[in-house]
Amino acid sequence: MQTSDPRSCVWNATAIAAPDTPPLPGDTEADVCVIGGGFTGLSAALHAAEAGVRTVLLEAAAPGFGASGRNNGQVIPAYVRHNPDDIVALYGPELGERMNAWVAGSADLVFELIRRHRIECDAVQNGWLQPAHTLGRMRLVLNKYEQWMRRGAPVELIEDRDEVAAMTGSPIYHGAWLHRAGGHIQPLSFARGLASAAMAAGAAVHARSPAVEIRRNGDRWQVLTPRGAVLADSVILATNAYTDRLWPGLRQSIVPVRSFHVSTVPLADDVARTILPGGQGLSDTRQALWAFRLDRCNRLVTTATPLFTVGARGVLRRSTATRLRIAFPQIGDVALECIWDGKVAMTVDRLPRYHELAPALYAGLGYSGRGIAIGTAMGKLMAERAIGRLNEELPVPVSPVQALPMHDLLVPLSRTMVLFYRWKDARG
Repeated sequence: MQTSDPRSCVWNATAIAAPDTPPLPGDTEADVCVIGGGFTGLSAALHAAEAGVRTVLLEAAAPGFGASGRNNGQVIPAYVRHNPDDIVALYGPELGERMNAWVAGSADLVFELIRRHRIECDAVQNGWLQPAHTLGRMRLVLNKYEQWMRRGAPVELIEDRDEVAAMTGSPIYHGAWLHRAGGHIQPLSFARGLASAAMAAGAAVHARSPAVEIRRNGDRWQVLTPRGAVLADSVILATNAYTDRLWPGLRQSIVPVRSFHVSTVPLADDVARTILPGGQGLSDTRQALWAFRLDRCNRLVTTATPLFTVGARGVLRRSTATRLRIAFPQIGDVALECIWDGKVAMTVDRLPRYHELAPALYAGLGYSGRGIAIGTAMGKLMAERAIGRLNEELPVPVSPVQALPMHDLLVPLSRTMVLFYRWKDARG
């Protein structure tokens, strides 16, 4: 399953310059070897290097090549499906509340890194909105608001339909909850900025250096690439939806799904001022998600969920135009500029996975569409674990790797779930 050409992605046209990350030229040694140059791997490399340990990052393509450089750009400090009380019921009050605090703080971590390292990525932390697309979904909105509010999160409830229309610029929503810690960024610029920050801290970042084998070498790990190898005390696997057969069963534990996004041409200023005028991003209560945000050039960027990926671009041009007319009738028949996709790692329960695969070998993946915030936080967690700064009271459960039955059939079958989600969304 291939990802589209990165040149089709709007972020590729507006991102900051990529740092020079030459391939690994031969054999080297490190305290920590990170495999994967998305948000998780780059965050791990940055935090490890800042701690003063020798850090090497290996990326098969270039930093931000995968979904980290191809997503909608919304930074969301909340679960996809679960509420905080659900997490306490699953993991108990101590671990459950640690995980809730970890997720709640994940967006602040992203924006703190952006400020501290002066990453130019169009960062706006004015909040994230989840509006109810039907009156029945207001119960879901209320539950999320109340449970995060009890834990001290900076959240607000908007129950007045006129108020939510003014905040979103859309007449279709019945109410919403707002998480003030959320926001949006230029994701490819953030990935490249993390790479530059990690290198400035002392990490070696090597693009076009796919890890082809991990094996034990005495009491250390050896990671082989086509041109050389890294001998390291600890290894962090951060390949997410692009996970291959590098470690047994890991690829089969998640479902890589192609997530599509569409951007319009820049809107006229008078029209753009009516859409999300407070600078928030929006992801509504549909399971076949409608998500919207503006970029710095007033392009409206939205998600798309085609039933089939073959011929998807033609279908998406028609369906996206219809969706935009429904959600924002004031924009009229606006032209679409870019359509692109990247692979997102989904888990069955939509919760992230943290694995300790072997001594000093760690993996984090399965963010299910929350990769900017939670993926960045996972990278920091694994770096702290690898260098011995986090030895107990982890904020997430250590999960065994569980291969999904009939995994190779799940990818095409997962697309058919779109019909079920649309049916549920229509019922509200």
